[in-house]
Amino acid sequence: MPRTTARPRTADIAIVGAGPIGLATAVALARLDLRVILVDTQPRKALAAPTPDGREIALTHASVRALRALGIWRHLPADAASPLREAHIFERDASRALRVAADGQGHDRLGNLVSNHLLRAAAWTEAVDHAHVDVHAGSGVHAVRPGRAAIELDLVDGSSHRVGLLVAADSRFSRTRQMLGIATDMHDFGRHMLVCRMRHETDNAATAWQWFGDAQTRALLPLAPQLSSVVLTLPGHEADRMAQLDDDAFAREVEHRFQHRLGAMHPVGERHRYPLVATYAHRFVAPRAALVGDAAVGMHPVTAHGFNLGLAGVERLSAAVALSLARHADPGDPRALAGYERRHRRGTRPLYLATRAVAGLYGDDRPVLRPLRRAAIEASTRLAPFRRALASGLIDDGPVDPPLAERLRGMREWLHPAAGR
Repeated sequence: MPRTTARPRTADIAIVGAGPIGLATAVALARLDLRVILVDTQPRKALAAPTPDGREIALTHASVRALRALGIWRHLPADAASPLREAHIFERDASRALRVAADGQGHDRLGNLVSNHLLRAAAWTEAVDHAHVDVHAGSGVHAVRPGRAAIELDLVDGSSHRVGLLVAADSRFSRTRQMLGIATDMHDFGRHMLVCRMRHETDNAATAWQWFGDAQTRALLPLAPQLSSVVLTLPGHEADRMAQLDDDAFAREVEHRFQHRLGAMHPVGERHRYPLVATYAHRFVAPRAALVGDAAVGMHPVTAHGFNLGLAGVERLSAAVALSLARHADPGDPRALAGYERRHRRGTRPLYLATRAVAGLYGDDRPVLRPLRRAAIEASTRLAPFRRALASGLIDDGPVDPPLAERLRGMREWLHPAAGR
């Protein structure tokens, strides 16, 4: 498409990608009295009323706090959040489980499960209600031209814009990131995630399961006492076969894969399938540009922290922009963006690497690794400080980047719970 000859419109911020993280970023930056344009390839109707996609998001307490502060939480249906009280981690035959609970953490649950499409709808409602947010739906970015004083972008709809800061929030396969010349580490796990809701006879006790072995990973996310999201991580050919089964055959197969521990099971709604690919951008910023959400860090879902890391990135970026405005009256000052990159890299890299290691160890079903996996779970069940640290990481009630003294105090409480009382 040729470059438009029209004079570029001006705004303060352009955000590419109207997923829940892109929308949350739009809300956070519009609240700084900045004019925001929000660009997405989907039509406005699809953005306003997203269809269920099978994904259930495990929200930490810090993420719920952030969603409340942004005004997004209030738009969720009253019954949208399902409590997650415990998590059990099994290896192969489920003879022994690592139990992670909120005991002694000051909460009655580890977190909450909310459907991704409900989060998208709530974030959309809050974003478009803001006078400073201008949506370009059904469009995309055709070209990007960074400059010292501003960055210009041409959209597929023919409009041209000149902004102080461009934010890429358009998925782990971000085209905007590529246009900015930012490379990314990408790891294809060679697996697909098959997701659907299922009703079952046995009460799930608001407990999540993560079950490894036999060339598959099985997960259960509790949505109601006898309703769960079932997540199967399978080789591609197995995912193909199961996706094509009729409902009865699919239910019998899932019952077998869960060793009939949940009794009779019945699928509810559609099955959804996603390839498992993790990404980590080499840089989170470029001149007058920043990456957030999966465009910066695309996590393997095994630790259920992808969305939580994305919201933490929104907080870090909005704090950096607020500081830049206060000091330089410029949302894209390079020193402020460099500060965002340092904070977000420090806050994401350790968990990203740990998740890759866990996914690699427990996603590889070679017999030689089975004793190592079993030994790791057996040892973890005996280490109370480790279990408390896992629970604390899941609960994570903030702040986003606690000071060193607070981190040290948390470590002391993992080792000696009485020390924090």
